[in-house]
Amino acid sequence: MPTFRLTVEYEGTRYRGWQEQRNARTVAGELKRALGEAGADVLELVGSGRTDAGVHALAQVAHLRLRSPVEPEALRSAANDRLPPDIHVLAIERAAERFHARHDATARCYLYQVSRRRTALAKRFVWWVKRPLDADLMREAAGRLRGRHDFASFCERPSEQPSTIVVLEEAAIETVGALVLVRLVASHFLWKMARRIVGTLVEAGAGRLDPREIEDLLSGARSGARTGFEPARHTAPPSGLFLERVVYPGDPPIQPPRPVVHVPEDDAHRG
Repeated sequence: MPTFRLTVEYEGTRYRGWQEQRNARTVAGELKRALGEAGADVLELVGSGRTDAGVHALAQVAHLRLRSPVEPEALRSAANDRLPPDIHVLAIERAAERFHARHDATARCYLYQVSRRRTALAKRFVWWVKRPLDADLMREAAGRLRGRHDFASFCERPSEQPSTIVVLEEAAIETVGALVLVRLVASHFLWKMARRIVGTLVEAGAGRLDPREIEDLLSGARSGARTGFEPARHTAPPSGLFLERVVYPGDPPIQPPRPVVHVPEDDAHRG
């Protein structure tokens, strides 16, 4: 069974996420259609994970299993000709028959872009936060999230998850121009976890949440106790979130975060 590793970038604004759904336009649905129209007899198309509606990807990875062999570069070119302009296949590479995009991944890397000023050109790719943000407070809060914790407080429908324990390997804050970049790396993420972490970090940066309360949220998740702060009420919008990279054994190390769009510092705090 011919198996291939696909790397795909997309703007998620117009889609109901990655996963195929009935009566909804999705990235995987568009990709499967384009591959079929390009002559591929698709048996299976599975992504490394499900991105939510409106979330973007710089390098989503999927495995593709076909009934018959194809020339990868010819298929990539033909599929791109049939895809809408907000989805693009970066690479199609031959892979081992047992390669599985989700199960074989060792880490997922997400990037979130918070803009500290209103921007006309990048609005689909940022979350504009009007309140002044203290990046150092955000870093302090992020540091308390790193490590192995129960992230039930940061998850939608935690009771439906096999486990809400996640090892958050990296939670980094960088500033570039008017942007605050939030980089999150973990083996996996729970539903809406990344966006709720970002919303919580923004509340800390705005002075509305003491970074020390992060530990209360995490211990509250373990004990079932409620805290005065609910991450669900501060879920960051999907517009600023990017699946930046999926890591597999033997891949090169993750590089420092870089902005996807440029928002200059000039007039950053004007409305």
